[in-house]
Amino acid sequence: MENQTFSTPERENGFAELGSYAAIGEGRSVALIAPDGSIDWWCAPNLDSKPLFDRLLDPQVGGYFQIVPDAPYRVTRQYRENSNVLETQFETESGCVRITESINSTLAGRLPWSELVRRIEGIEGQVKLTFHLRFGTAAETRSPWVADSDQGKVFHIAKVMAMVRTSEDVEIDYLDDEKVTGRLLTSPGSRSLCALLISENEPLAVPELASIDKRIETSDTAWRDWVDSLSYQGSFPELVKRSALSLKFLWYSPTGALAAAATTSLPEGIGGEKNYDYRYAWVRDASLIIKAFVYLGALEDSKAAFSWLSQTIIRHGVNLRACYTLKGDAVPEERYPALAGYMGSQPVRVGNNARDQVQLSMFGDMLATAQLFISAGHVLDLTTSRMLGELANSCADNWRQMDSGIWELPEQYHYTHSKMACWLALDRAVAMAESQHIEPTWVGRWKRERDRIRDWIETHCWSEQKQAYVFYVGSEQLDASLALTHHYGKTVNPDRMLATYQAIRKELGNDSAMLYRYSGAEKEESTFLACSFWLVEAWAALDENDLAQQSMNEILETFNQHGNVDIFNEMFDVRSNSWRGNMPQGLSHLALICAAQEIKQEK
Repeated sequence: MENQTFSTPERENGFAELGSYAAIGEGRSVALIAPDGSIDWWCAPNLDSKPLFDRLLDPQVGGYFQIVPDAPYRVTRQYRENSNVLETQFETESGCVRITESINSTLAGRLPWSELVRRIEGIEGQVKLTFHLRFGTAAETRSPWVADSDQGKVFHIAKVMAMVRTSEDVEIDYLDDEKVTGRLLTSPGSRSLCALLISENEPLAVPELASIDKRIETSDTAWRDWVDSLSYQGSFPELVKRSALSLKFLWYSPTGALAAAATTSLPEGIGGEKNYDYRYAWVRDASLIIKAFVYLGALEDSKAAFSWLSQTIIRHGVNLRACYTLKGDAVPEERYPALAGYMGSQPVRVGNNARDQVQLSMFGDMLATAQLFISAGHVLDLTTSRMLGELANSCADNWRQMDSGIWELPEQYHYTHSKMACWLALDRAVAMAESQHIEPTWVGRWKRERDRIRDWIETHCWSEQKQAYVFYVGSEQLDASLALTHHYGKTVNPDRMLATYQAIRKELGNDSAMLYRYSGAEKEESTFLACSFWLVEAWAALDENDLAQQSMNEILETFNQHGNVDIFNEMFDVRSNSWRGNMPQGLSHLALICAAQEIKQEK
């Protein structure tokens, strides 16, 4: 360790960089860990619970759980191979220590309580570590308190019970209602444990420390077994497996729902107002994640997610809501807790008002996913089959409306992407009806409406001046989400679609692969990762494999230069080379998988 420089990661006004976080999870909740050993975000016991740790949104009052050397250090982190178990190594002048972190599960699935565990192992020399835990008050809406029990001290945070469990060599210096502090000295071969047990509205199990420690390895085995079960045969297999593991963070095992991301209110642009709550299941995002799971060969996950989505639509009706809670209920209306916001970005939001928007593209999302689901070898039940037919009829009835579009904008227009998605919905409905998977009674009508939509798009949505399909009728702006409608382009007008993609790369990417969502978005947000991968997929789908490969390599090179421990945010700011938006972001990871699947492998 001699003659080395140790530089502790710095925070700006108490905030760690968004791109510096790693995640751990177990199919029910996700914790985010900064390079300085601080868990700054954990909604427990569920992804959409009130946060137990929320320093991510307010360093002054937010909760956190930190284990860190008390001297300057260098930190390196990586996931175990094919696993979501995280290993962090701290090196100081006096020694080296490894912390292995997991939210534990069993080989049979998640535990009936939440078990976050941090194993500390001495590698070289001696390292003094400090232990800090402060429970969050959810913007001063609850007041933690501690009580004695036969099993030890139990913290009560509203309806949540929590217990801190440590090995005997962890010295607790202070403990009160809201926080715990302590210290630990490691030596070569030492092995210590710090764990946090959580339950809500039910008794709290208190397992032996040895069992908790053992379950780290059980959890690792479960992750690796899941990856080994995948049958993906496409390009970039290692990157695809890592993105698949990130998608598993968002698969809510109690119901099969798929959250868009694990966080709320992380800004698309620092200081801006685009800070949304993504801890819900969007029809669009869930459909696309199911598509990724099908490509991965993740049979159980795709079936559970498709069944949840179908049953939720059946429950609420075919007038689709943009998003639902992870239990399938209506998403709450937005409210604005009194938190500082990441780097002062306001407002902080809980709930999402997109729930009330008209988004016609959801018809295409759901029906295209259903057709892919069937092609993967699944058989539809009668209730789901009838629901898909009703969706197709609703699409045929409503495609002429203005809507808020895929980007959930407040202005309603005739968005080109929405119309192309409606065309796709009816095209897929026709295919499923002709193959006897859904009731063919209305197939004649679906064909006629599909062709009307095609003619309407070709008449109203093409700009001769721009030589591209436009963002919405009457504009000369462009929209990167048209990369999702490559099937329309390949079937209807390949030349126009290819010209549109060239224009999108030139205008929305400034001749690079990193794309903004639509014209003008660069004024208030960063490049949108999913759009960049969607265009890669579109190039490949339209047989422009060299362009697809070139763009993919360009994106990955950007990531390699500014890596973030294998989980993607929603956006990347190419001006400051920093990550932005909520994380782990399902759209970003599924888009990488779908792009890699479409690229033709070199022989």
